[in-house]
Amino acid sequence: RPLLAGRRYAKAGSPPGAIRACFSTGRKLQAKNQIYASVRNADQFHTYQLLSASSRTPLITLWTTSWCPTCRTIEPLLQRLVESGVGEAEGGVGYCTVEYDAPDVMSAGLGLSYMINSVPTLLSFDAQEAQVKTKVSDGRQLSDRSFLEEWIRNEARRHGNRGGGG
Repeated sequence: RPLLAGRRYAKAGSPPGAIRACFSTGRKLQAKNQIYASVRNADQFHTYQLLSASSRTPLITLWTTSWCPTCRTIEPLLQRLVESGVGEAEGGVGYCTVEYDAPDVMSAGLGLSYMINSVPTLLSFDAQEAQVKTKVSDGRQLSDRSFLEEWIRNEARRHGNRGGGG
């Protein structure tokens, strides 16, 4: 049935006076970034991966520990960038921190699975696949706002198409 943009009509069998309006959308809605709670166990991590995969948005993860001073500097900077909408024009991202030293994360071996050998580490997942070619663990790069903005935009452009797995 054709879309009737903004036109009003009465459906057959509707009570007298019942009018419905149809609207078509002509523009694509812009994706919004999603910020998740910190990951403290494997189930939570896999849930975030599934949510991102189902919405075809990359999941950006920042792997941190409680004892890492650099992590405490980078985490709020990265969160502010995601909250401010960096990457939304390119398709949006999901974001979470992974508390690498949380007992359930350590016992599940998540860090070993994704070759996290230093903190902080920034790792993106697209369609549940780790994008190891774009993994960043250099503290100087992670402290550079313009580097992070461009990195987020590049990851957001993936849209579930993968491309940087190892």
